[in-house]
Amino acid sequence: MDQAGEPDEGESPSARPTLRGHSKGSVETGMRLNRFLAAAGLGSRRSCEEHILKGRVSINGSFKRDLSTRVLPSDDVRVNGRVVKAIAPRTILLNKPAGYTTTRSDRHAERTIFDLLPSDTGHLFHVGRLDKESEGLLLLTNDGALAQELMHPSKGIDKEYEVIVDKVFTSSAAAALKKGTWIEGSMAKVEAIRQLAPNKIQIVLHQGLKRQIRVMLGQLGYEVQRLIRTRLGPLTLRGVKPGSYRDLRKEDLDILRKELAAPRPPRTKPTAKPEPLFGTIPPSSLAKEKRPPRSPREASHGKAAPRRVQKPARKTSPTATRMRKTHR
Repeated sequence: MDQAGEPDEGESPSARPTLRGHSKGSVETGMRLNRFLAAAGLGSRRSCEEHILKGRVSINGSFKRDLSTRVLPSDDVRVNGRVVKAIAPRTILLNKPAGYTTTRSDRHAERTIFDLLPSDTGHLFHVGRLDKESEGLLLLTNDGALAQELMHPSKGIDKEYEVIVDKVFTSSAAAALKKGTWIEGSMAKVEAIRQLAPNKIQIVLHQGLKRQIRVMLGQLGYEVQRLIRTRLGPLTLRGVKPGSYRDLRKEDLDILRKELAAPRPPRTKPTAKPEPLFGTIPPSSLAKEKRPPRSPREASHGKAAPRRVQKPARKTSPTATRMRKTHR
């Protein structure tokens, strides 16, 4: 059963629903509409469902909002009036050089990753992204289900990077990266870190926060000079030169799906909010602890009331005492 509760394509024909527009006595073996749209390169199944629910999809001239609708190879399927056809699944591994923006089109970008690819790969979309100045492994696919699994945080697939910084990297900095910090409301941490040279480190992430490595190292006072993604799960850059790509073979995809299906340990939520990586000075060391006000006057005016000093009693001489008695 798939997400909408309808029988999957692998079930027996007798379990499949009859397509609207066809005779009720016949049973069809078409593909679910959201899968058809994902196979046509329109995105993940979930995003394709939004197209259906918003009434953008028509089959043989009739708009469909039913997620259980199935499509036959002979059907005319259109999205916003444009004909779409399912295409063979394809996934490629690109070795992205620095200076290329991870986008299909951007009027502010001088060069995009699609400038590195032939025109027949225009139906592919990138899985995640790399910053303009970052390099390395980037997947592009028209398999929406695979892309969704790869980007889902619960899968926890390894993303390995080699990073060169502007000065010697220390063990205390490594400990701070593993402890984690908060970036724009999200807990950011590295899964593993290894020092390859005085100023070169290898970092493994399961997250994909925006500019995560650069921000975390920047909080520690390091500037990233070069950042290369070298591995994604079982996939590496072996045999793929910068600016070139290769199609993933069936065995590559089988290994990748096997890793995605592997059970993951439960994720533990942080019990307390950690301090930023650059550290903070405890307030107690910056100012003395404030004492409570000692009087109503001090509380209302914010100043300490002057203390009243009791003067010692004056001694009276015997002569003065006799004179006071005489005048009485």
